[in-house]
Amino acid sequence: MSLPPCPLCASEYTYEMGELIVCPECAHEWSPSEAAEQADAALIRDVNGNVLSDGDDVVIAKDLPVKGAGGGTIKVGTKVKGIRLQQGVGDHDIDATVPGFGRMQLKSSVVKKA
Repeated sequence: MSLPPCPLCASEYTYEMGELIVCPECAHEWSPSEAAEQADAALIRDVNGNVLSDGDDVVIAKDLPVKGAGGGTIKVGTKVKGIRLQQGVGDHDIDATVPGFGRMQLKSSVVKKA
């Protein structure tokens, strides 16, 4: 079994110590199960739990009132093509061009993968 490289310094000389993996070069210690949980938590999922990625097409899952100059409502079933995902930008984690409304940011909890 090969061990993963150190996530901090990328050293390939890691070793196991009990349930931890240790890097001898920078002394970083981590748990493989915690690393897997963090990687899974970083994934952006739609309303049905499907993993989204850049360039996916999505469909709006519920009516969305739009505030601002144009106003209006984005209707259920509106197809949005070519989304871009944004990590760490609040709770609006999708940047997309919505037909009839232009460029805006959406929450992944209101879209489903097309």
